[in-house]
Amino acid sequence: MKLKKLMALGMAAVMTLSLAACGGKDDSSSSSNNNSSSDNNAASNDTSNDDAANNDAANSDSANAETPSNDAAGTDSGVPTYASINLGTDYTDLTASIKFMHHKTDREEDGTMANLVAEFNKTYPNIKVETEGITDYAQTALLRLPTGDWGDIMFIPTVDMVDLPTYFVPFGTVDEMSEFINFADNWRFEGNCYGIGYMGNAQGLLYNKAVFEAAGITELPKTPDEFIEALQKIKDNTDAIPLYTNYAAQWTMGGQWDALLGAITTGDEEWLNNKFTHMAEPFKDNGDGTGAYALYKILYDAVANGLIEDDYTTTDWEGCKGMINRGEIGTMVLGSWAIAQMKAAGDKPDDIGYMPFPISVNGQQYATAGPDYGYGINVNSSDENKTAAMVFVKWMVEESGWCDLEGGYPISKTAPTSFVFDNVNIVTNAPSPEDEADLMNQMNAESELNFNNGGDSRVMGIVEAAAAGKAYDDIMAEWTQKWNDAQSALGVDVTY
Repeated sequence: MKLKKLMALGMAAVMTLSLAACGGKDDSSSSSNNNSSSDNNAASNDTSNDDAANNDAANSDSANAETPSNDAAGTDSGVPTYASINLGTDYTDLTASIKFMHHKTDREEDGTMANLVAEFNKTYPNIKVETEGITDYAQTALLRLPTGDWGDIMFIPTVDMVDLPTYFVPFGTVDEMSEFINFADNWRFEGNCYGIGYMGNAQGLLYNKAVFEAAGITELPKTPDEFIEALQKIKDNTDAIPLYTNYAAQWTMGGQWDALLGAITTGDEEWLNNKFTHMAEPFKDNGDGTGAYALYKILYDAVANGLIEDDYTTTDWEGCKGMINRGEIGTMVLGSWAIAQMKAAGDKPDDIGYMPFPISVNGQQYATAGPDYGYGINVNSSDENKTAAMVFVKWMVEESGWCDLEGGYPISKTAPTSFVFDNVNIVTNAPSPEDEADLMNQMNAESELNFNNGGDSRVMGIVEAAAAGKAYDDIMAEWTQKWNDAQSALGVDVTY
């Protein structure tokens, strides 16, 4: 039964974007903590070896592992916690062979993974690390997960929080881990932290600075009306596509627009995971350019006013990277994970900018930040391999510089970062209470709206409806009816 549930979650994850973002060689994922361990995770479309991962046995010399210099207590099994490890001094004589399964096939191809492991081995020469980049990661990881025979470290796919202890080793308590990392509660269960993001994602909007200048946009738009006006200026004064929808890629629709729900559009950190499921009219027009209504109406208005590509069905994810770099696109709704990709796609990296999403609540703009895919350590690995994996993960988070290389919002609270996001209040959507950990999943399934869970067709429907002249308020009314029907079917208290 659990395998069937995991496979169902995997099919949804394949459709969506975490945490994380799908789409080719440079894919990442945007993750928001929306009642599952890692929402919006998606896989790469790269080709790679899809054989089952082997859980390498520890080298027999691992019994000679060095005792940590701080003598910090580890888990009951003798495996150290994240906090107890002193990098550079503890476990430098540990001998083990571990495997790391991930979705960053582009970083396998360009040698980044090999270089990171080589740097790690300068300090830990006897910990051998095999890395495997997986195509269609979200589904493949879920298929391998129940076998227990996938290696020692993986990027955690979309699983319910209650299942985390079944598959993964805790890094420490959430309170303890919060001293070292951001988003320690994203993969939490019963007070323990089971996952650590490899990079963070802030949610906002990519734009081309040169296009904005040519269009005569002197200030970044802060409201939906200002944004639509800016898109019109781009259309009137340049040859650039004002807003590139990336409709054909699909994951760029539900995955990216849904990631803006919650504190970004309301200023309320409790809205997404605590109030949304209990609201009678979550899609009503607030009348002030805020909320879910205003969020999706930006997309609707852009399409209705002809401010997108000429034929949205023919958009090209890989091609759009060079297009925005060259100034052929004005704006795209993508998480901050995409900054590095767009800068690397052409000769004008300095023209790529990132701005807060154009919704203001009482004059203040907000951006949520959350982890992308998170490292998880196999509960079925040997103690030696668990220890080696714990050391490797801590090194990757605090010493490797990988997060900053990807342009990510910082995970480590101590590692240097170059991420800058001015004039915006960075907030976090508060997690749901543990007794409602699965409620959003149930509401999504019952309503078939699938917010932050593969709802691409729903958001794509906005584009289609706007192009066909269907009234936006009719779409919101349909969503509201489905939401209310799901609440009734599930017996959800409507308190907002």
